[in-house]
Amino acid sequence: MCGIVGYIGLRQAAPVLLDGLAKLEYRGYDSAGIAVYDGKDINITKSKGRLQVLCELTHDGEKLPGHVGIGHTRWATHGEPNDVNSHPHFNESRSIVVVHNGIIENYASIKAKLIEKGYNFVSETDTEVIAHMLDYYYKGDPLEAIRKVMHRAEGAYALGIIFKEKPDMLYAVRKDSPLIVGKAADGNIIASDVPAVLKYTRDVCFIQNGEIAVLSKEDIKFCTIDAEDIQKEFTKIEWDVNAADKCGYEHYMLKEMFEQPEVIKDTLGSFFEDDRIVIPGVSITDEEIKKISKIYIVACGSAYHTGVTAKYVYEGMARIPVEVDLASEFRYRDPLLDKDSLVIIVSQSGETADSKAALEEAKRRGVRTLGIVNAIGSSIARDADDVVYTLAGLEIAVATTKAYSAQLIAHYMIALKFGLIRGEISEEEASDYIKDLKKLPDQVEMLLNNREKIQHFATRYAAAKDVFFIGRGIDYAISLEASLKLKEISYIHSEAYAAGELKHGTISLIEDGTLVAAVLTQEELYKKTMNNIVEVKTRGAFVLSVTNEGNTEIEKISDYNIYIPQTNKYFTNSLAIIPLQLFAYYVSVGKGFDVDKPRNLAKSVTVE
Repeated sequence: MCGIVGYIGLRQAAPVLLDGLAKLEYRGYDSAGIAVYDGKDINITKSKGRLQVLCELTHDGEKLPGHVGIGHTRWATHGEPNDVNSHPHFNESRSIVVVHNGIIENYASIKAKLIEKGYNFVSETDTEVIAHMLDYYYKGDPLEAIRKVMHRAEGAYALGIIFKEKPDMLYAVRKDSPLIVGKAADGNIIASDVPAVLKYTRDVCFIQNGEIAVLSKEDIKFCTIDAEDIQKEFTKIEWDVNAADKCGYEHYMLKEMFEQPEVIKDTLGSFFEDDRIVIPGVSITDEEIKKISKIYIVACGSAYHTGVTAKYVYEGMARIPVEVDLASEFRYRDPLLDKDSLVIIVSQSGETADSKAALEEAKRRGVRTLGIVNAIGSSIARDADDVVYTLAGLEIAVATTKAYSAQLIAHYMIALKFGLIRGEISEEEASDYIKDLKKLPDQVEMLLNNREKIQHFATRYAAAKDVFFIGRGIDYAISLEASLKLKEISYIHSEAYAAGELKHGTISLIEDGTLVAAVLTQEELYKKTMNNIVEVKTRGAFVLSVTNEGNTEIEKISDYNIYIPQTNKYFTNSLAIIPLQLFAYYVSVGKGFDVDKPRNLAKSVTVE
């Protein structure tokens, strides 16, 4: 959510800023702006709309010369998306300029006090109070002013700051909103995420909460909010540089879908050591695993949907009771957490605000926590008692595909290991599970390579107004994710229902031509769900079914059928979701939408 880039060095700053912001477009935004110091003044250009508008206004940065600057893509929270509310923001004398990710929770009271002191505000944003606060506290020492602001500003924020009187310095601040610094050969750079810096450096450092980074052309220094100098280690990013490129695919989302076989293989492989199942990097002992009384899976969006599937997997394989919570609800319902509970926090970015808050609540209550995250060095990865990394690599499209698949694999393997340790699974049964798991990459690849059938069907239904997904058990969990994929990138109203709930109200919405997608991968539930298909068919629905090979009975009642290869019942989500991801993708393409950057959405939701 939102993106920050800052640069100081030998290059012209504006092109670096624009390039970095382009690499952060996946985070979601509705306006963009850059500020560059030209040796005399700090000049700003900003605009509502896509980054291309900003590039045109600045002639790709040529109209803003200078070697130090900051840039921002804004996802509106306080104040509508418009040119005035766009970042960067100045103080009144235009001597201090700020970009900001996050929310200043006490901005209203700060703003009122600043107005009393004679400060004038031109925007509706919470960010502008930072610029004026810095002005109020600045007495020649930028760090002193920044620290005073940090002590008074409440909320989650990351800041990039330039002082006109200190043109050889760029300042970066973090409190609960991600920010990194990169060390390049011709200068130094700050950014919200790694993709923005890969073109210039692979040596990065993750700024932690309450820390300030001071960048010059040649050096980077760090200190705390309490003026204590600190030494920090830099990490070398090993990602393939092509991870941030489309590599010939029309969209990042399509590229990332086709990366799923390799992602599944890599994540699966991380759980094996000399053919022995391990949970990599986790310190929990066998005795502690045996004592687990309950698992709470806490997540948002697609990560939550993996948890809905995982409930069946953990309960089936390890016989541990599981509750699945939306992170935004978890801490507000005052959950009853037994001391032997395990709270699993799932987040692709590791920075999801609600998930971080849920983690803090679990830790405050003294319950053991396990993070399943994709981003090394992220907040959840650092703060959880243990962390399992999904090896999905960089995911740029807002609508997750490969990270979702990697999270499923992590759940499968943790459940399998827990089941073995607790004596609920024999070595022979585990061997059968592993055989099926190792087939998944090839099976997923086969489904992806047969995408033409899905593409044809999606073109036919691109004009649909309402779509319903139904299923039972794990099939309901698959339906939840399939529905989300469709609605978030095609803007079609879509809902997922446990199939048995249809006649408790929802079936009243079915009329002639309504598309109903039925998922049937759980053999013991075939007949039940087929009865539900008949119910909607008799009311005029057109039914698309996704089911296992061999379930030919479905052809008697369904209008269009997609078959997935046979696998263990616990792992069917990994296969059934593939054609449904493709369906959502091709519907969105058919409607002419921006698949990678759907409206109003952000890749990483870092504010509540």
